[in-house]
Amino acid sequence: MQMGTRAVAATAVCALLASCSSGSGTPRAEDEPTPHGYVEGAEETAEAQWRLVIAEAATGAVHLFDPVTEESTQVATVDGALSAGTDGRFVYIGGDSGTQIIDSGVWTVDHGDHVHYYKAEPRSVGAIEGTGFAPVGDPAVTVLNSEREVLPLDRGALEDGEVSPTGELRAQAALAYDQRLLAVVDGAVQVLGRDGTFESELAEPCPDPQAATVTRRGAVFACRDGALLISGEDDLTAEAVPYPEGGVEGGFHHRPGTAMLAARNRTGDVLVLDLEERRWRELDAQNAVAVSATGEDSPVLVLTEDGALHSFDPATGAELARIELTTVAESASPTIQVDTARAYVNDPDGNAVYEIDYRDDLRLARTFDLDFQPDLMVETGW
Repeated sequence: MQMGTRAVAATAVCALLASCSSGSGTPRAEDEPTPHGYVEGAEETAEAQWRLVIAEAATGAVHLFDPVTEESTQVATVDGALSAGTDGRFVYIGGDSGTQIIDSGVWTVDHGDHVHYYKAEPRSVGAIEGTGFAPVGDPAVTVLNSEREVLPLDRGALEDGEVSPTGELRAQAALAYDQRLLAVVDGAVQVLGRDGTFESELAEPCPDPQAATVTRRGAVFACRDGALLISGEDDLTAEAVPYPEGGVEGGFHHRPGTAMLAARNRTGDVLVLDLEERRWRELDAQNAVAVSATGEDSPVLVLTEDGALHSFDPATGAELARIELTTVAESASPTIQVDTARAYVNDPDGNAVYEIDYRDDLRLARTFDLDFQPDLMVETGW
């Protein structure tokens, strides 16, 4: 590995990591008692505040939809909206003039032994150049990965309503993990400290990284020949899990944090990665247009091009249930968003979103009829 590349990678994140916040918001005055979990400008709630952020391509209108109240509010306009991603709170909508960053106003703070849930007013934070970003974040850093660049953002600055990139990280993919930054540079995985210093280089390579995510069992990169699972605390280790056939396309899809991952391969089949067992399973589900894993002990969901939603047992590959939802148009971009209790499937042609109880044989719990076209959709609050 060239020393110059290492220096650039470390320098690019040094200022960012030194200024990152803990995600606790701006503290109150020193002479005032601060309740545990207090976040200025936010309301703490007793349960997760899930929201669907939905963009209409033709008008660029971005709506915040509350599944509990079934109320929708337009929060931004992004001309030529064509991509959407989220780090759990902030949403990144790519369009004709770059990517608009929107604070959905709902998020979760996990302290390990307990969890805090918050809500605040949604708002537009700002814009950056480029589109097609796949965000991977933690309370201090959100890394935006795309085919063209890797951009780390200061999460604390985003919480304060400012977009503060610290320069492009010269890597093919990166993510924040366990107080470190993992960056794939020329096929090698570098471990950087939170102060931006180069710590080590992992023995296992990751040529041509295609996706990245973080789970409770470790960080995962999708590489050319398989997945690379990185885990550990003081000493990180990497373990390769080769693909059964071909690579993944379109990234990993799963309930945030869980260690069962779903993806489509390059031939349109569905692959499931069980991180506990360190193995892939190919599902008998052809012509998949959207997939998502819901957890280690719950189904993998597959939407096929005929408009049917299927659930599969991730351990055996057996089909568990099927429900006809809609006809998927060739130009549509449906997605499956999953939280702890429900799955949501957008139907752009039908101006609707379907709420599915995936633990109850894909029971259709509700159909949300919208007065706009839900072309792009992500779920926030995690």
